[in-house]
Amino acid sequence: MYPEILYVMAEDLLQTCEAKDLRLALAESCTGGLIGGLITSVPGSSAVFDRGIVSYTNPSKGEMLGVPAYVFMQDGAISEPCARAMAEGALEHSHANLSASVTGIAGPGGGSDEKPVGRVHMAVARDGFETLHEEHNFDGDRQRVRIQAVESVMRLLNQMAAK
Repeated sequence: MYPEILYVMAEDLLQTCEAKDLRLALAESCTGGLIGGLITSVPGSSAVFDRGIVSYTNPSKGEMLGVPAYVFMQDGAISEPCARAMAEGALEHSHANLSASVTGIAGPGGGSDEKPVGRVHMAVARDGFETLHEEHNFDGDRQRVRIQAVESVMRLLNQMAAK
């Protein structure tokens, strides 16, 4: 279902998290649960994975993750402030101490000159550390954009977990 490299990244993440007593939560929008699906495809993931929240609409991002309304008005859902608020909200609304978020435009529609199809913001938060953020402009169709987002989030999660 996923490229083999993603399974390896998920296994590495879970091993690191277990060794460091980290619990993981996810806040996914444009990936629609693909990251959680990847993580839970690894046997024993329940020792680390607390929950995944698919918050596809702005109201759900506010209600489930505490993203402030002003973020949507000032920056929009596809923005660094939204990705950061989603990741930090996932920590606040879970029993996790490590989280990741992803929000973007997978396409084929929905893009604009300012925020084109393939624009994805992601963030990784961990108790006691500064939240990491990345912005990407991925190429390809909807599925390719989503898989590239999963791979980038997994790389960021592994980086943060290793600290």
